[in-house]
Amino acid sequence: MRWLFYLLKCLLGGFVAMQMYFVIQIGLWVALDPSSTAFQRAERWRLCGLSWSCPVQSSWVPYDKISSNLKRAVLVSEDDIFFQHMGVRFDDMKKAWAKNSQLNQQGGSKSKTALRGGSTITQQLAKNLFLSSEQNYFRKGLELIITGLLEVMLPKQRLYEIYLNSVEWGEGIFGIGAASQHYYGTKPASLDREQAAALASALPAPKCFDKVQYCRKANIHFPTRQDFILENMDRVALAPIQKPKAR
Repeated sequence: MRWLFYLLKCLLGGFVAMQMYFVIQIGLWVALDPSSTAFQRAERWRLCGLSWSCPVQSSWVPYDKISSNLKRAVLVSEDDIFFQHMGVRFDDMKKAWAKNSQLNQQGGSKSKTALRGGSTITQQLAKNLFLSSEQNYFRKGLELIITGLLEVMLPKQRLYEIYLNSVEWGEGIFGIGAASQHYYGTKPASLDREQAAALASALPAPKCFDKVQYCRKANIHFPTRQDFILENMDRVALAPIQKPKAR
């Protein structure tokens, strides 16, 4: 039994060390911009291996230099009450898990891009910053822990700034600085409503939006999403809604 006790101590120590790493790394991002994410590094390796010349595009853009059209469009597409919740929308998660389980039972060959997601922007950011894209309970548990740390340690605006500068917008295209230049040859501050809606519609399947060969496995109709986003852009808040004080 002594070896089992020793093994448990090692596992516990490793888990605590992992949480400390998350805390230190997130603490640095209060003032420093992330140089890359786990997902970006994985994609760079997939596309380029050890090659020094790599077609991965990314450039940081401060929050106040990003068009409000784009900020609103992404909220409609991914998480319309981002500035109101505390990181997790449990009802949406339950619905997504149930829907995904049903789809997997009906046909296990369906692509992940066809499954309905229930992750908030903070959850997506937690996964992109630190984790792999595997779908299992352990990874989801880590995602929830990191989501809580991100929400406690960073302001909402900072979380959104990091998300917009790190999310994938096509094969080898990360962040709104690279995306706006790649698709429209303009700066993020100059994106109009239609351009913003188009870019936001890409987020569930960015590689398909960029290159048609990835669309064989994607179950998404971009024009329909764009119309929905345009119709709802003015309904989302870019800051927490202040509750009226009780008299």
